[in-house]
Amino acid sequence: MNIAKIGEIFKSYQGEGPWQGKKQVFLRFFGCNLSCKFCDTKQNFYRLMTVPQVREEINSLGEFHSISLTGGEPLLQADFINDFLKKVKKNGKIIYLETNGILYRNLAKIINFVDMVSIDFKLPSSTGVPPLWGLHQRFVKAVGDVDAFIKVVVGKNTTIEDLDKTLAIIKKNRPGLLLVLQPENPYEDLLKEKLSIFKKRSRKNSVSAEVISQLHKKIGIR
Repeated sequence: MNIAKIGEIFKSYQGEGPWQGKKQVFLRFFGCNLSCKFCDTKQNFYRLMTVPQVREEINSLGEFHSISLTGGEPLLQADFINDFLKKVKKNGKIIYLETNGILYRNLAKIINFVDMVSIDFKLPSSTGVPPLWGLHQRFVKAVGDVDAFIKVVVGKNTTIEDLDKTLAIIKKNRPGLLLVLQPENPYEDLLKEKLSIFKKRSRKNSVSAEVISQLHKKIGIR
C-alpha cells in the first residue's frame, strides 16, 4: 500500500499564474529537493496518509474547481500520486500540478492524468541554487502537449541572462508557452521597471509573457 508524507490538505483560491482565483483543494506534499532562498513554505510537519485517507479528507471539503498537487515538490512522491490520480480521475477531477520542473522521469508516471502544469523555472540569480537548465529543458519536453505555463520569480538580483536562457528553452521546445513573471514578495513595488523590461524582452523574442503577482499574499489568504 502506497503511503505519502502529506504536509496539509486545505481549500483556498489559487494565488498564482493564469488560474489565479480558481477555488482549489491544495494537497501539499512534504519534502523538497531544492532550497530556494525565497521559499516561504514551512516544512516542519507531515502526516503519513494512504490514498483512501487523502480522498476522504478532500471529499469532506465540499465543492471546488480543481486539485492542486503542490509542495515542497510533489513529484518526489510520484508513485503515490499515480495511485491517487487513477482513483480521482474516474470522478472527473481536474488536476493542477505545481512543480520545480526538474524531475522529468517522475513526471512521466503521472502526466497522462494532469490537466495543467505550473513549471517553476529556478533561475540561479533568483533562487541561489545551481543552474538547472538542462533538466528544465528535459522537463518541458516531457510535458508534451498538456496545458502548461512556465513561472519565474523575479527578484532584485534576477539577471537578463537568466531570462534569455528561459526564453531560449521555450522557443526551442514549446513555442507559444506562456511565461509568467512573478515579482518576488515583498519587493514587488521595487521591481516594476525590471518587470516591464523583462516583459518587453520576452515579447520581442516572440514569447508570450505576463506579470502576475501572488494574489493570496495581497488579500491575506493561504
